[in-house]
Amino acid sequence: METNTITVKLYRFLVQLLKHIFLALSKYIPEKALPLIEYLIEEHKVTLKIVGQRQTKHGDFRHLPNGKMQITVNNNLNPHQFLLTLVHEIAHHVTHKKFGRVQPHGKEWKTVFQHLMLPFLQPEIYPLSILPHLANYLKNPKASTDTDVNLSLALRYGMAEEGKSFIFEVPNGRVFKFKNILYKRGNKRRTRYECLNLSNKRTYLFNQNAEVILVE
Repeated sequence: METNTITVKLYRFLVQLLKHIFLALSKYIPEKALPLIEYLIEEHKVTLKIVGQRQTKHGDFRHLPNGKMQITVNNNLNPHQFLLTLVHEIAHHVTHKKFGRVQPHGKEWKTVFQHLMLPFLQPEIYPLSILPHLANYLKNPKASTDTDVNLSLALRYGMAEEGKSFIFEVPNGRVFKFKNILYKRGNKRRTRYECLNLSNKRTYLFNQNAEVILVE
């Protein structure tokens, strides 16, 4: 009898915990996507942690010292970025459970990611300004959406973060700051810009959707 009571209490606790998680998620993803995300989290026993902004990544999937697996997503992403990042990381989780140790963004992950994202490709979730670029990206998804310039710009609604400019908006020869290093913008190659590092005098290539701070 005591065992049954404990089981019921544990079940109620887990239900309340899931409700809390989903309530928190409703602030970060499009409303119409919430039932689908709830299903994925419950179905795949996802452990999710929403964290502060990180400069080098939007989210990650990792093994914890206790043997559990955890997904983290940055809290500064807009709803459409957050949703795509979350499904990206859930795909890592599912790929690991299904295939074990494989290439992080290899064919197994690509197939799982495409399958998981398919139900979200609807105008009630992603607007028409984003949907065609997202569908094209999913034909052969890469490790980061930032490598797809058109999708990256669409996901940011064509606007850089406040106080920053996209590199393609920076006039040729203008000095800008990126990760606390000063650069001078140079000529455009096919899809990237040559930029001179003013400290070491070396030239680096910047994706045209890189966000930088103009120097007066």
